Amino acid sequence: MSETRFDWPALLRAGVQGLGLRPGEFWALTPAELRLMLGERQGARPMARDGLEALLVAFPDHEEE
Repeated sequence: MSETRFDWPALLRAGVQGLGLRPGEFWALTPAELRLMLGERQGARPMARDGLEALLVAFPDHEEE
């Protein structure tokens, strides 16, 4: 079993000083939310064309007449 260690002082500094979070806001985040806010995109893939087209259909820029 591998043990993951977090550098809490560095993460707290990044959240409070870097992101402007209050300590309560920082501690309410999940590790995944904090990683996303800090710009980590591990495992994230660019959206494919079919995904974009589905969003355009679901959320058009104009109202249908």
